[in-house]
Amino acid sequence: MDALAGLLDGPRARGAFLLRSSWSGKWGLRILAESPLTLLAVPRGELWILPDGGRPIRVGAGDIAITRGPDHYSVVDHPDTEPTITIFPGQDCRDEHGETVEESMSLGVRSWGNHHEGETIMMVGAYHSFGEIGDRLLRTLPPVVVLPKEQWVCPLVPVLDDEVVKDHPGQVAVLDRLLDLVVIAALREWFDRPDAEPPAWYQALSDPVVGTAIQLMQANPAEPWTVSSIASATGVSRAVLAKRFTEVLGEPPMTFLTNWRIDLAADLLRKPDLTLGAVAQQVGYSTPFALSSAFKRVRGVSPQDHRETVAG
Repeated sequence: MDALAGLLDGPRARGAFLLRSSWSGKWGLRILAESPLTLLAVPRGELWILPDGGRPIRVGAGDIAITRGPDHYSVVDHPDTEPTITIFPGQDCRDEHGETVEESMSLGVRSWGNHHEGETIMMVGAYHSFGEIGDRLLRTLPPVVVLPKEQWVCPLVPVLDDEVVKDHPGQVAVLDRLLDLVVIAALREWFDRPDAEPPAWYQALSDPVVGTAIQLMQANPAEPWTVSSIASATGVSRAVLAKRFTEVLGEPPMTFLTNWRIDLAADLLRKPDLTLGAVAQQVGYSTPFALSSAFKRVRGVSPQDHRETVAG
């Protein structure tokens, strides 16, 4: 497991909001949904994203955009268009009079808009939650990421466009996996651009020592790792590993491991059927007390308090 795969492994789409949106003429959407990450793919036509406090961003046919929550923005046919529909949290869609338009603008299975064969087609995939692990990734992204078709063409978008309107058994799982694949491919392409400034953990992938150490810790968080054992597994001395790891990532190996374990635990605590002891065992702590102490030291709250917060 590499760093990008590790950070995306926890926040896989589960029943993500997926929609094929079709528009003609003047149209505008005000997005207040605050989804942690939303994919916007444009198979046909063009649209403009207007981030609050930012410049208008054009997204043309074949382009892909990713927006990061909880930032608000508008999606319109033209930068001068005033949105007439607002998308609230929970994908609650209302017009300027506050009336719901979810059903009145339905165009069929996972299809919505003002025209069946619109001039602009927009594929929308919004994650309900990205979890604690995914938050590490989101913090490295700008509010809006755009990958023009001149730089990158994703062969999965036509597949997603074709599948989103189907209503077969298991279709939700199929669409979730397709959304994950498109997002992972898009983020990989974004970070690999010549002018990109990827986060330290992504750059560490190319380092034979640090990259290997990260993969070991992410893939086996329950292992009783020490700096010496990680160094031995990567084929270097303890001193070399400690120095190189801190140079590349800006933190010692054990600090990275602790933060990774606590982030994993925070995600696992979202599952009400897992006891604190089971969570502790999965993330490398011998007892619930040991996990609680580390969790409170890193997060400032107890695991139980965290569980009640995310459950509410």
